[in-house]
Amino acid sequence: VWILWREGRALELMDTCLRDCFDESQALRCIQVGLLCVQTHSEEKPAMSSVVFMLSNEGGALPQPKQPDFFAERGSGTDAALCIKEHHTENQPYITELDPR
Repeated sequence: VWILWREGRALELMDTCLRDCFDESQALRCIQVGLLCVQTHSEEKPAMSSVVFMLSNEGGALPQPKQPDFFAERGSGTDAALCIKEHHTENQPYITELDPR
C-alpha cells in the first residue's frame, strides 16, 4: 500500500469489479486515513474521533502519512523483499494464566 501511495497509484488497490462503484477521491481519502492509522509512533496516529471526522469531512486537508516501519517492497518478478526500518520498542508480551477456584 505504501509503495502504491508514494507512487500516486493507490487506486490500483481497488478491486477491478468495483471500478464503476466508487468515488476516487473518497477511496483515496480512505487509503490515506488508513495509512495515518498505521504510523509508527502512537502520537502520529489519529484518535478514533479524528478518523471519523476525517472520513466524514471531505473538504478538510489531511496530514501526509510517513513511511511505515514495515512494508513489502516489490522486487523484480513476483518476489517481494521485506523492508524493515530499525525500530525498537519496550512493549513485551505478557501471558496471563487463569486459575480456576
